[in-house]
Amino acid sequence: MSEAPSTAPGFRLGVILALTAAVGFASKAIFVKLAYRYPVDAITLLTLRLVLALPMFWLIKLARRDDGPPLAWRDRLWLILLGLLGYYLSSLFDFLGLVTVSASLERLILFLYPTFTVLFSAWFAKTPITRRVGGALVLSYLGMLLVLIPDLRNAHAAWSGILLVFLSTVSYALYLTWSPAVIARIGAMRFTEGALTVSAVAMVTHFLVTHPVSALAVPTPVWIYAAVIALVATVFPIYAMAAAMARIGAPRAAIIGSIGPILTIFLGMLVLDERLTPLQWLGAAVVMAGVLRVSKKK
Repeated sequence: MSEAPSTAPGFRLGVILALTAAVGFASKAIFVKLAYRYPVDAITLLTLRLVLALPMFWLIKLARRDDGPPLAWRDRLWLILLGLLGYYLSSLFDFLGLVTVSASLERLILFLYPTFTVLFSAWFAKTPITRRVGGALVLSYLGMLLVLIPDLRNAHAAWSGILLVFLSTVSYALYLTWSPAVIARIGAMRFTEGALTVSAVAMVTHFLVTHPVSALAVPTPVWIYAAVIALVATVFPIYAMAAAMARIGAPRAAIIGSIGPILTIFLGMLVLDERLTPLQWLGAAVVMAGVLRVSKKK
């Protein structure tokens, strides 16, 4: 089958969808930081996000009516594990890290997930890492070091927050490493909706164990930000990216999505008055170059 020309309406729509998905994903950290200006903790905010996002997913799921046969027990167990890794632990570490880490730095650290995915894939599959990919990995981590040096030297970000965002990245990379085989068996949307349901149940359980129900009585702006995070930074970009990949393919969609860190940095500058030093801009460019090189090879 020949590749769709770049002038085709479907191709243009795919590019637009991929761009809007990238904007949605990039905005998450901004809205989280805005919500933190009010009296709300990370666990409560994340619980609100998932509780508000889940009904939207299930409404879309019911409207599709194309789930297919019941899942095998093996796939159900994988859904539980991957739901805990990808949407519970990864999001929990991320939201906790954002308490002390800037939105720009958080997004750059999270952008390292393809490099961890390559490392995990090589580890579990027992395949060697080529010199080309190894060089790209070194480039990525060298760039991240350049990004981190000014923040750590000036105490702008706590080590604990940076560690939490790294743990979020590792958790998400494990999710990406193990999910393709399950997605191939049950379908991408069914997989995503199931994994998100698992994470919502886990997060609500976590909240009820650690917080009184009265903790949900947060200021109205927090509810608004939580709703925006659920819709604009979760539900919409997930479906928009899926639709984009169907029209332009996963590689092109991934390349377009790689503008996410730059979008977050500019949104952080515009909305949160965050700033990067010249050394951090250099580090950000090096990180993106290394990650794109790894992603292309992957």
